[in-house]
Amino acid sequence: MRRKLSTLLLITALLVCTLCGCGKDTKEPSGLTKLTLNEVAHSIFYAPMYVAIENGYFTEAGLDVTLVTGYGADKVMAAVLSGEAEIGFAGCEATVYTYLEGASDKIVNFAQLTQRAGNFLVSREPIENFTWDMLIGQDVLGGRAGGMPEMVFEYILRKNGIQPSEVNIDQSIDFGSTAAAFSSGQGSFSVEFEPHATGLEQKGDGYIVASLGVDSGYVPYTGFFAKQSYLDAHSDTVQAFTDALQKGMDYVNSHTAEEIAAVIAPQFAETELDTVTTIVNRYLTQDTWKTDLIFTEDAFLLLQNILEESGELPERVPYEELVTTKYAEKAAE
Repeated sequence: MRRKLSTLLLITALLVCTLCGCGKDTKEPSGLTKLTLNEVAHSIFYAPMYVAIENGYFTEAGLDVTLVTGYGADKVMAAVLSGEAEIGFAGCEATVYTYLEGASDKIVNFAQLTQRAGNFLVSREPIENFTWDMLIGQDVLGGRAGGMPEMVFEYILRKNGIQPSEVNIDQSIDFGSTAAAFSSGQGSFSVEFEPHATGLEQKGDGYIVASLGVDSGYVPYTGFFAKQSYLDAHSDTVQAFTDALQKGMDYVNSHTAEEIAAVIAPQFAETELDTVTTIVNRYLTQDTWKTDLIFTEDAFLLLQNILEESGELPERVPYEELVTTKYAEKAAE
């Protein structure tokens, strides 16, 4: 992962400033400020963000947000580094990797969305009383090395006294492709996001046997980030964006699963409403979403602990270098 980011930094160093988020915000004839948000995946796990879109909170804040799915934290970071996206949304570990690779314009986290892992362990066979030691010697599709899904999975194994080396973890498949690989017969277990986990159950290809969000405890799983130069030049835009996100967060923390599902259903047109509702309820009951967007120092410390245990952190990064809380704190007032 860090080698990939190193290559990206060399490429983006050659790009002109006009692609780097410099200068004034681009406004449409409507008066709305245009910005592109690149998300790591399109998942019900990120419901508060989709509520902000579907309920018009971004529009009310004067923003015209174009949502692009990057399919991987490395691709999201590439989009932010190149200026294709003003704001990235992915696992915050990507900002640490980029900083350690020597990015001249550091990528700063300004809002945290989820406080638990959003994926589930899917087994090829039903298991009534699953325990993590059942994975010893088994083939598991874990996701890309260096990504949060894989690292939190390993974190859980260690919490349960299991060394990751005792499990045959396949890290060669991007997490967006693991469900298809599992359906085709690869692996005895797979770590899956929604709606893929429930989709595997509905097709009879697998069975959810554990929640990584429950068993990992609170972890800073995903957040929003932007270049320091963009934050400096467009502080009002970032504040408006964060204010709208907070409204989305407030909504999911004050409404039922049925109400939330009805709002975000247009984002998941290929998924039955009942399924969306089931998944939202699953995330609600395991306390997936924060009540505010503040990325605390304790959460950043835990993130670096997870990175270090996974062998992905050669040195620690100061909290104040990669996190600003001023936008989230103001939004929470």
